[in-house]
Amino acid sequence: MTGLTIGLVVVVAAVLVLRWRRPAWYWLAFGAIFATVRVLVHYTSVMDACRLTVPPSRWRLALARMTNRPIPESRAPRILRLRPTRTGLVLRLKLRPGQDAFDVSAATDRLRHSFGMYGVTSRELRSGVVEVRMTGYDVLKRVHMPAKTDPAPMRVPVALREDGAVHYRDYRAVPHGLTLGATESGKSVYQRNLVAGLAPMDVALVGIDCKQGVELFPLARRFSALADNPDTALDLLEALVSHMADVYQVIRAEQRITVNVPDAEIAADIWDLPEHLRPTPIVVLVDEVAELALFASKDEEKRRDRIITALVRLAQLGRAAGIYLEICGQRFGSELGKGITMLRAQLTGRTAHRVNDESSANMAFGDIAPDAVLAAIQIPTDTPGIAVTGDSSGGWARIRAPHTSLRQAVNVCNSYADRTPDLPVLAPFRPVVGSLAPVSEPLAKAAPATV
Repeated sequence: MTGLTIGLVVVVAAVLVLRWRRPAWYWLAFGAIFATVRVLVHYTSVMDACRLTVPPSRWRLALARMTNRPIPESRAPRILRLRPTRTGLVLRLKLRPGQDAFDVSAATDRLRHSFGMYGVTSRELRSGVVEVRMTGYDVLKRVHMPAKTDPAPMRVPVALREDGAVHYRDYRAVPHGLTLGATESGKSVYQRNLVAGLAPMDVALVGIDCKQGVELFPLARRFSALADNPDTALDLLEALVSHMADVYQVIRAEQRITVNVPDAEIAADIWDLPEHLRPTPIVVLVDEVAELALFASKDEEKRRDRIITALVRLAQLGRAAGIYLEICGQRFGSELGKGITMLRAQLTGRTAHRVNDESSANMAFGDIAPDAVLAAIQIPTDTPGIAVTGDSSGGWARIRAPHTSLRQAVNVCNSYADRTPDLPVLAPFRPVVGSLAPVSEPLAKAAPATV
């Protein structure tokens, strides 16, 4: 009996340690089973307590009276599928007549407490069908990306959502993006994951890092062009505007608009062109946009106006030419001067890490998702990397990118250096790099500009 007790204590201790150190393993081994049983056993009572049931229909009441049977109970949404995942459960529900997807969305917090889950979110799949995603533990505490993701051309998995799903940066769906955050909030790690995800793809990376290149120049082997000061940035942006005009001429020549050509064959952007004629898509990463917008003299003001004008033109017209913007900064408000709000209006994808004040969060979400402003200012200081992401559809979610050191990002860029496109228009801005050193030393955040 003593041996059995000791063995039971050891097993319980091992389970508790597993739950503490490896919550994903614990969930797959034990948590998913317990949660599934709990949901199925208490489903009807929980739905009734959360006011997600409908009274019986008239014909059921009439049938009960005619047959002298008890009055039927209220009905909960029908479960179409219950599927365990590596982070929680996915519950697909068929709504009853009279119910709305908003009813389920408004009850997610009550469902979280009732089912004993860490988080619950819902979304409407189609008319009358709602998907409820429940997470069994804090997936953002230790971010582990799944081994299998679903990348696609210009679609990069960069972070994990709070519901356990992978967050993708899809440039073809959301061409331009804005990333805000205070110092040490996780913007650099998010940017490194983005570069590391783009490195294996057939894409030209263009970087503008006016902090003397401390963030982007260590990754120079995978960049087709880099600028580390506003003067070079101006020349680089104007070269991209000229390249954009040349690409439009290629598209114009290949449109072939005649009465005999089906609509599907008419080219409207680079993705409609034949592969042998398709220009290489370009992603432009601006590390700190305020350094391009600030000025201290008349000459710097003229340079600043030309830079912002070039950025606005690229944001307005660059998508069809395969030029995508990824702009980062601590603040992005009207205090940066004229043209800034026009530029911000073109940046559909918004990501906000921890910010220092509410006005900074309003700069990111005030015009597209006001509900996300409160979530952005509530990000704690002891969890760098957590961010709120949203787009013009009004939806938003909390995400966190896996920690990627600068050394890891450099190694990825070095391994894919042979995929760096050599575009003639970007040749004057191609970074000069030395031979690859056989011994790799850890790089600090303020690494030298030469790799």
